Order: sequence, then C-alpha cells, then structure tokens
Amino acid sequence: MQTILPNLKTSLSLTLQHFFPFAANLVYPPPPQVPYISYTQGDSVSFVVKVSTADFNHLVSDHARDNQELPALVPKRPSSNETNGCKQEPVMAIQVTVFPNVGFSIGVGFSHVVADGRSFGHFMKSWASIHRCEGDLACLDNYLPCFNRDLINDPVELASLFTKGAERAFQSAISPSILFNNFRVTYKIKDSQVELLKDRVKTKCMEVNGSEPIRISTFAVTCAYMWVCLLKLQQSGTHQHLSSTDSDALSYFHFAAECRDHLKLPQTYFGNCIILRLASAKKSEVLGENGILVAATAIGREIMEFQKQPFKDAQESLLKIIEIFKMGEDLVRVGSSPKFELYKTDFGWGRPRNIENPILPSFGTCSMFVIAENREEEEGGVEFALAFASHDLDIFNTIFHQGLLKLESSK
Repeated sequence: MQTILPNLKTSLSLTLQHFFPFAANLVYPPPPQVPYISYTQGDSVSFVVKVSTADFNHLVSDHARDNQELPALVPKRPSSNETNGCKQEPVMAIQVTVFPNVGFSIGVGFSHVVADGRSFGHFMKSWASIHRCEGDLACLDNYLPCFNRDLINDPVELASLFTKGAERAFQSAISPSILFNNFRVTYKIKDSQVELLKDRVKTKCMEVNGSEPIRISTFAVTCAYMWVCLLKLQQSGTHQHLSSTDSDALSYFHFAAECRDHLKLPQTYFGNCIILRLASAKKSEVLGENGILVAATAIGREIMEFQKQPFKDAQESLLKIIEIFKMGEDLVRVGSSPKFELYKTDFGWGRPRNIENPILPSFGTCSMFVIAENREEEEGGVEFALAFASHDLDIFNTIFHQGLLKLESSK
C-alpha cells in the first residue's frame, strides 16, 4: 500500500481538475435565492485512510451480511458551515479502507444534487483510467466531462419545481418512514434466465392479448420479476394478506430514466439528467398467474411513453411519487442501472470484486433495490442488492429462487 495510496491521491487530484464540481460546495442562500454549486480555486475533497479488521471476503460476497457493515466503509461528508446566512456543505468525501494482506475498498460519499449515476460513473472510470495510465491525462482526451448548461432545454420548467422545494417535500415525505433492515443480500439473474423471462413474457402476451408485448428489455423483465417477488413477500405469512376490498388497489414501480439522448446531449454531460417515472398495475394482477407479464407490460409501457414524450406529465409524476410516500401506498423502487457498467471501473487491477450502494433503506410500504450488471462477466445478466428484516430473508430467498427454478423447468 506504500505506493498505492499516494498514487490514488495523485490520480484523484488530477481527475478533480476536470471534475471540479465534486471538489466544490453546495451553497444554500436565504430564500428566495436558489441553491447553487460554488467552486473556488483550491477547494478540495476530504480523503481519509482507515484500516479494518473485518472479513474482506465476507463483505464482498453475495450472501446475507449485516446491513450496518458497509456504511463504515464510506465517509461522512465534512460538516456544513454557515456564513452570512448561507449554509455551505462539501459535495464529496472519499475513504480508502485497507484490509491488511487482503485488499482495500474505495468508499465515496457525494451529494446526488450535483451528479446523477452516469456522471458519477464517468468520474470513477476517469479516475481509474488516470491511475491505470500513471497520470497520463491523454487517456481522457475523448472522455472529458461536458458542463455546458446552455445545451439544456427545460420546456416544462422542472428546474423551478425543484428550486421551489419539491426535493425538500420529497425528503420530508420519506424521512419519517425510513427503516434500515438487518441484512443485505445480492441476487443474480443470469443471461440465460433473462432470455427465459423474455420468452415467458412474449408467450404469455400472445396467449392473453394475441399480440407481441410493447417492449421486452432486460431492464423491464428483470425489474418486473423483482416487483412480483417483493409483492409476494408483502403477502407472505408475516405480512398483511390482500383483502377483497384491496383487489383493485394499485401497486407502483418507480424508476429514473436518463434524458441525455432525448435532449441530444453528449453522454459525458455532467450533472443530473434524469426524470422520475412511475409505472402502476393492480396489485391483485401483479400477484396473479400472469404477474410477470402484467408488471413487465406496465414498466415497458412507461418506458415507451418516456421515449415518445420524455417530459409529458413530468411534474405530475414527481408530485404523485411524493403523495405515494406520504400516503404509505405500495411502491417498489429501483436505483442505478446496468447501463452504467460500473464493473468496468479498472484502476489497473482488473474488475472490482464488488460494487455496492452502502445505504439500502426501506420506506414503510416502499421496497427498494439497486440494479447493476452482473459482476460475473461470463454469466452476463444483472444483479440486485436488497436489504431485509431477518424474518423476511428466508421467505424472499424461497420466492426468488423457486420462481427461477420454475421458469427453468418449464422451458
């Protein structure tokens, strides 16, 4: 580690010269002024090194782990300060945790206000490239971030919605119901199983509707499968069963869609360029015999609507999501995307053993999971990280794996 740590710091410093907003501060001036990002020459990112005696191989495994173990590997951003009524807080902090004679982790804490998942992935891959190329910035020649805000057209004035407090309303809606379950687990759906899911949806759609489904993407069918599994968990013995009066109740699926292509922006555009989408279906139908078809159709339809008119009903969708949290309605939420290809982040040692979102809360009746490409490259497919209370873990394991076994046995 005597050479690795200095090289990581040097390459990080070089990377931040191009990704300077991560070294900046978020400034919250008194109303009616709006928050902004402030960068001054000399601003920096907190970089700390810690040593851990935890079991490295246990932490990078797929099996059930204590949900409090990973947050210890990610730093808290330095405290905010207030000057002349303006609150300021650093955007990013980084922690390298050394597991002697085994390996190390890089934990990054940053504000999602500054960058979305693609921009963060761009930053991490750029840092990795500079480190791998021993500081040669030429490796970024065609991969530099774009900060040109003049490229953005905001026809429905979403910016004003957020600056008027929609984000605070969202946070206040979810905060009272945030829970941190005991265990986190990683589940995988291999390429071969993804194809079986697609075939299943296609076949069922022909049987039920007499036509091909509107969209059968890997994202749609795998998220549909998770939606069904999580609803089945809610209906298990430890939870309330669906009553006859709830047969028409809706279940919602919440995801973020990226807008760079629709706004004709470069993939290297830095910032937040996502819009929240909300699919819905009758809970009884998602739990029914054709549940995967129902869920995949709902998600696929929402994706198609987004592709046709990406900003249609954007404000209404955001306000609806806030209302769902406030009312405690049933919601499944997915974070990240396999399209980010985070496992291609190579600092010179090959693919990471594991990439995790350290915080996996649940929000009352909202279930959340994070999706990524499968770390096992030869298997293909996707992986999901979820957190459960101890009494739900075995039940979900059974639901998830039996569903895939049934799918494979019926091919």
